[in-house]
Amino acid sequence: MASGSVRVKIPRGNASESETSPLDAAARPLETPTDVPGTFITAMPPLPEAAMKELEVGAVNPPYSYSRVSYNDRTKEYLYEVIEPQLTARERQLVDHLKSTLAMILGSEVGNLSTADKRTYLRGEAEEYFRSRGISLSPISKERIVYYVLRDFVGYGPVDALILDPQVEDISCDGVDVPLFIFHSKYESMKTNVIFVEEEALNSFIVMLGQRCSKAVSVSAPILDGTTPEGHRVQATYAREVTTRGASFTIRRFKERPFTPVDLVVMGSASEEMVAYFWLAAEQGESVIICGGPAAGKTSTLNAVALFIPPTAKIVSIEDTREVNLPHENWIPGATRSGTGDRGADGKAAGEVDMFDLVRAALRQRPNYIIVGEVRGKETYTMFQAMATGHTTYSTMHADSVKSMVNRLENPPINTPRILLSALNNVIIQIQTRTDKGVVRRLKQVLEIVGFEPETNELITNTVYEWDPATDGFVFKGHSFLFDKIMELKNYTPDEMEQEFQRRSAVIRYLVQNQITDYRQLWRTIAQYYRDPAEVMTRIGAAAPAAAPAAAAAQGG
Repeated sequence: MASGSVRVKIPRGNASESETSPLDAAARPLETPTDVPGTFITAMPPLPEAAMKELEVGAVNPPYSYSRVSYNDRTKEYLYEVIEPQLTARERQLVDHLKSTLAMILGSEVGNLSTADKRTYLRGEAEEYFRSRGISLSPISKERIVYYVLRDFVGYGPVDALILDPQVEDISCDGVDVPLFIFHSKYESMKTNVIFVEEEALNSFIVMLGQRCSKAVSVSAPILDGTTPEGHRVQATYAREVTTRGASFTIRRFKERPFTPVDLVVMGSASEEMVAYFWLAAEQGESVIICGGPAAGKTSTLNAVALFIPPTAKIVSIEDTREVNLPHENWIPGATRSGTGDRGADGKAAGEVDMFDLVRAALRQRPNYIIVGEVRGKETYTMFQAMATGHTTYSTMHADSVKSMVNRLENPPINTPRILLSALNNVIIQIQTRTDKGVVRRLKQVLEIVGFEPETNELITNTVYEWDPATDGFVFKGHSFLFDKIMELKNYTPDEMEQEFQRRSAVIRYLVQNQITDYRQLWRTIAQYYRDPAEVMTRIGAAAPAAAPAAAAAQGG
């Protein structure tokens, strides 16, 4: 769905009288109403209740699947509906028979094909199935049938449309015969019309998720934690072994377009000056930890800040699940993996590679920058030692203040001495809060670690930027030790430092005004600034008169 505000024209039809619940659309496809002509693939059914008001309709995988968000005035709830092709009884029988036939004839070699080749292959097999059995179907009817075959064999079955919708951040199933819930980027947590009504179907889906993650899930190992080939993070439980309402799963969608510095500004999470400050910090090799609670947007901010790393620097990233996405060529992305069998005396299973192993290996790869997705164990001590020896490190952590960050770092299971924490340069405190704009993410504070006071055993900090809840703006607190460091290093006067800072702010402002949110295009501008800042400023200066009216017109619209 390209945009929540885009209206998609698809035919409207009346729902069949046989339907009893709006929550069964994905598991029990709709019958095609008798008064709807068969000249389209997917019809838009009426709203489930008269009290519901349609808010938006979007194309997820046109012309096959669409989404509809509505609001129920009676229950005061949002509903997200997946609208898929509506099958006749005959079409449904053909789908079931074709899927069972393909399940028997497909060989293991199909698994080695690319996604596009799998779709081509399965479409050809479906055509052969119809031809060999003399089944005569209209082109529209064939498309409906093939859609469900491709959805279930190549896609993710009933949740495929949810995974394809870029506005869906998380997908959650709590058990059998319970509606799935999603976290929508615009409407937050909401119920969907997708439901697994049969326990066997849900268990089979969990097994399929395990196969996609290259992990086994069973009665003996009922908990699944993995990553799909597309980068989606999966946590699931099998059957009723550990979850009494039946199997469950949570899928955190991987964003193909990573969060960028421009997104930080556009969404109001940071100001243009703050982003320019992060740019200077990245260039100077300042280590940063981004702290915040769950769903505060820590990893998104981490990815945005990492885009400012100089293009020639060598980067090694270490994560449990691949979430960082960078355009740099000299970048080694690393991810942990689970082992097999029982755990040994060291607490690890055979073949297991954890964060500590990857951090230790990264130090032998001579990186300029180390990115650790989240610190929470013994790898943190090694990471801070790397900071102390000159390796710039970026990471995230669950904490809501510098004090709570320090408490977590110096207590079990991390156990990092406080004196080592002085190797850290910056701390960003990020929050998820509610304003008159709804639920928003804001960088609450940007702090500098200035030094360590041995007499009191306390870290000395300086607040550079702070979020003001009253105005929903960001306030510069008057002084930055980073600027002092740059002036000393480059022999700048205060005026020259201010000019350099304003130039970078102007670049960010130009990117925001022109809505350059594609991370590769944005990075090309940043990389070009590193090579020839005068040329970039000349180009921005020439484009500024045209960009300003465009931005003003966009705000006015």
